[in-house]
Amino acid sequence: MPNVTGRAFQVTAAGGPFELIQRVFPEPGPGHVRIRVQACGVCHSDTVTKFGAFPGISYPRVPGHEVAGVIDEIGADVPVFKIGQRVGLGWHGGHCNYCNPCRRGDFILCENQQIAGVSYDGGYADYVIAPANALAKVPDDLADVDAAPLMCAGITTFNSLRKSGARPGDLVAVLGIGGLGHLGVQFAAKSGFPTVAIARGEDKASLAKELGAHIYIDSTTQNPAEELQKLGGAVVILSTLTDAPSLAAAVGGLATNGELLIVGIPLKPFEVSAVPLVLGRRRIQGFPSGTGMDSEDTLNFSALTGVRPKIETYSLDKAPEAFDRMMSGKARFRVVLTTGA
Repeated sequence: MPNVTGRAFQVTAAGGPFELIQRVFPEPGPGHVRIRVQACGVCHSDTVTKFGAFPGISYPRVPGHEVAGVIDEIGADVPVFKIGQRVGLGWHGGHCNYCNPCRRGDFILCENQQIAGVSYDGGYADYVIAPANALAKVPDDLADVDAAPLMCAGITTFNSLRKSGARPGDLVAVLGIGGLGHLGVQFAAKSGFPTVAIARGEDKASLAKELGAHIYIDSTTQNPAEELQKLGGAVVILSTLTDAPSLAAAVGGLATNGELLIVGIPLKPFEVSAVPLVLGRRRIQGFPSGTGMDSEDTLNFSALTGVRPKIETYSLDKAPEAFDRMMSGKARFRVVLTTGA
């Protein structure tokens, strides 16, 4: 298929406004595909493009790394995918295959990793051109608007939990039940973990139970660490928060050999005593998202078990409004753009 023309919302400079343009999307080069975007999640990480918070961004740039769509053209040397196939594209936007992490099969830590919407133009558009090695196949029974947020918020929580070392029956606590946490609670419960949701306010208790949490802790009236220890301690605490003091305080709720797993990035540094870490062989670990295959596992698990993001949808033409809604913190819980394609 020849070049196509479509819409895109680009940022022309760090901190600048969104600009709606009509642009040509060329045929993809070797190892790449062109995706006709059906839906694109609006993630807080898009701020790194909007405000220039990531080193080396070249402008103008189209944000968006939670893409669900259909392949409409394939470049040379793409053996796995075909035209008309439903695919997803996430934060991991491709790997080089040749650096030391890639040679060991650890593609998410590729030293030359590309990021959709950061290294190249992303999904706030009608089309995206992306490396084929970044893609996930989308199952037929998963809607595009549901698949899109799972390509970042979903894979981040699912992949970190399944690789944490926790086993079915182990107590898992999820800090926060917002955009990341509301998926983390679902994945934990569906994976066979007795699941504790921790958030601020008794009004969130019913939501936590709806998402599958077995126990809810209101951090405004209860001490989460003490409550977790009454339950024997959490084998894993999955932190989706950006509040550093709350994250640091949670360490006291870990069981021996327990792990504080950080997927939400705190706004400030936090201090933790080394004593409980050393005496209880506890640990703190950060976790990035995952590769295209990890995303595919996330999508398949979600389709099988009924995990779905709670979303608000906006048409692509309202991308600036959708971005502002996400930034307001009032969205319940993921904002998704639709192209009408």
